[in-house]
Parts: sequence; structure tokens; C-alpha cells
Amino acid sequence: MRLARILPLALVGPACGFSAVRSPATGPTRTGGDACGGYSRYYRHCPSPLRDSTGASSSSVEDDVSSSLPVDALKSSAVASADDAGPGPSLSQDVPPSSAVVNGAPTDNETTQVVAQQPPPFPIVLWRFTRPHTLIGSALAIPALHLLAAPVLSDAFTTTNAIAMLYAMVPSLLMNLYITGLNQITDVEIDRVNKPNLPIAAGDLSSQTATVVVVLALVASLTMGAAHPVLGSQGLNVALWGSGILGTMYSLRPFRLKRHPLLAALCIVAVRGTIINAGFFAHATAAAYGQAGGTAGGGVLSCLLTDPRCMLSSVFFGVFGIVIALMKDVPDVAGDELSNIRSFSVRVGQDRVFKAMRRLLFGLFVTFGAGFLRGAALAPTKFVMACRTFVGLASLAAGFSVREEARPVNPKDSGEVYAYYMHLWKLFYLSYLVLPFAR
Repeated sequence: MRLARILPLALVGPACGFSAVRSPATGPTRTGGDACGGYSRYYRHCPSPLRDSTGASSSSVEDDVSSSLPVDALKSSAVASADDAGPGPSLSQDVPPSSAVVNGAPTDNETTQVVAQQPPPFPIVLWRFTRPHTLIGSALAIPALHLLAAPVLSDAFTTTNAIAMLYAMVPSLLMNLYITGLNQITDVEIDRVNKPNLPIAAGDLSSQTATVVVVLALVASLTMGAAHPVLGSQGLNVALWGSGILGTMYSLRPFRLKRHPLLAALCIVAVRGTIINAGFFAHATAAAYGQAGGTAGGGVLSCLLTDPRCMLSSVFFGVFGIVIALMKDVPDVAGDELSNIRSFSVRVGQDRVFKAMRRLLFGLFVTFGAGFLRGAALAPTKFVMACRTFVGLASLAAGFSVREEARPVNPKDSGEVYAYYMHLWKLFYLSYLVLPFAR
């Protein structure tokens, strides 16, 4: 009887987490190799054969139960068990044609339940491995600083400047790949909790392959920095070596500065603030505009201390770097606690850090915005006045964006905080796009 076949399935089906379905009119043919005792047409991926406590096969259980219970009991038990099993095909629902069987075997149209997922192409994996949002930030910083360093804005649009800019771009992006890649290699266990979609944590890239990539990136970056007598300026090499050393100390033992929140923040501030801005500003003055300050001893420090454009850009992006460094840890509390990384968010709480960084960045934008608007009134030319007005208004708009976007964010919701964190990176990009007009 059909119901006699359904009963044992309805009784044991919920234990496997699946619901019973009606068999085709011909009924399935049981095969000895079926891991579900011949009922793989009813249950998907049953972990073990269906057997009773005495070790008898499911066929004996089926025969015993069907012969000892009345038909009404069979109907009620089957329906109740199917209902308890949760959502799934009802007993009255026919199996789709694609699941039809011929002589007990599935047809060619039967859909495979488990499909092996193809690994993504290596170029896509490598792109994810670079942490694109940091790569874009570096790619925008170099041309922006070259434009800012131009004595007159029109001087920036020359072949010499374009060559100096491109020559600095390649090794700096390779160094960015080394720093972010090294951090992923050393943080696999943390990333499996905080960022499971990263290539190594997700299993798309092996640690061995990742190690080869970062070593090659480091060697190629430092080699390019020293290869050319003019384009390989002191400023470029300070930026590359300074970033590489601090990036290594941030991730690798015995230093592993990221374990200490204050040192970790200072490390990121030094790279994003002083080293990148002062280094590439000095590179531009020497390689693109031929000014002695970029090549003489102490050229980077000289630019930082004597040129107000270099000093203000370093201060602005240094403070912005603090916000990025600390806001980055707010959604990562779970993994940091498991790995004993005592970030500020772990120590003082996500809510306090989130609010403090939001206020700091809002204050930064408003301060610079008000300063440039005041400076516009004292500008020597109409062009400079227009540039300062533009920078001032853009800064104020960005400041209010920081505040408004933060209103609906729950600091303890990792998804919401991460979305807000990426919004801050967009403001970071826009800041570099506006930077050449800060005159």
C-alpha cells in the first residue's frame, strides 16, 4: 500500500531534517548501495541508512509497521510527521518530471543536489586580496599630491610630471599590496570571524600563494624605488621604505603592533599622514618640478616643515588616519576578543569609539572648511579665492555627511558600522580629489 510506504518515511524523515514526498506511480526501486536505504528519492543527503534498533533494514521496519497499524492511523501519522518536518512538498504534491525515475534510476534531467563550486579566477581573487578600498586611496593620493606640489597649477600638466607620477604609482601600489596582503596572511583566524569573505579566510587563496605574491610585490616595489637616479627620488624611497617597515611591524611578530591599540593607531597615522603625504610631495618637487628641496638631504622633512601645503595635507590626512584606524576596529570586536587583540573598541566599547571618531572627523572637516572660507576673503587673486571657497564648502558638506550618515547606525551592529566605515573611505577619496585646489 502506498500509505504503508509513506509511514516509515514520515516517522524517520523529520529526524533527518527532511519532509516526505509522494513517490511516482511506479514507486522507487530500492538499491542496495543507496545510503538512505532506498529512499533517496524522498530524502536528500540522509547521513546514514535507516535501521531499527535491532539492526534490521528499513524494509523490515516498513513491513512490520504497515502490517500492525490500521489505515486511519497510517494516514494521521504520516500527515502529522510531514507537518512536523517543516516546509517541504506536501503528500499530495506530485514529484516534478525532472525527478521522475525509470526502473528505479533517475533520468538524465534530474538535478544534482550538490554542485561543486568553481573557484573564482585568479585575477579576481588577487584583486580582492589587494583590499581595493586601500589601493584606490593610494592611487588617488599620488596624483593629488603631485598637483598640490605644483608651484602653479598649470605646471602640473606636463609630460615630466606625468612620468614622475606614473613612476611613483607602480611601486607604491605594489607596496600597498604587500602591506595589506601581509596583514591577511597573519590574521587568517581573526578574518574567519570578522571578514570571512577575504580570499585566504574564504579558501579562495592559499597562504603559500599569498606569501609568494607579497614577497614579489615587496621586492619589485623597493627595486623600482632605487632603480632610477632621478625618478627614484628620496621622497619616493622614504614613502616606500617607511610604509614597508611600519606595515611589517604592524602585522609580524615579534612586533605585531596591532596588539597594542595606541601603537597600531600611531602606525597607521604615520603612514597615511606623514610618510605618504610628505614623501610623495617631496618626490613631486624633485622629480617633476626640479626643485632642490626634494633632493637635498632632509628633503622630506624640509617640505614638511617649510611648505604649508605639505604640512596642512599631512595634518589633515593624519587625523583622518586616526579615524580610519580606530573605526576599522569597531565592527571587528568579536574576532579581536577571540584572538586577544585588545583594540580600543574591545577595551572601552564600540559605542564610545564610534561616537568619538564621528565627532573627531566632523570637527576636522568643519575646522578646515571654516579656515579655507576665511582664507578665501584674504586671497591674492580671484582664482585662489575660488579654489579656497570650493575647498571650504566641500569640507563643510563632508562634515555634515559624517554626522548625518552616522545617525541611524547602531555601533554594535557590525554590518551597519562597516557600511558607515566604507562611507568614510569615500570621503577620504573625495578629500584627495579636492586637495589640489587647497592653495
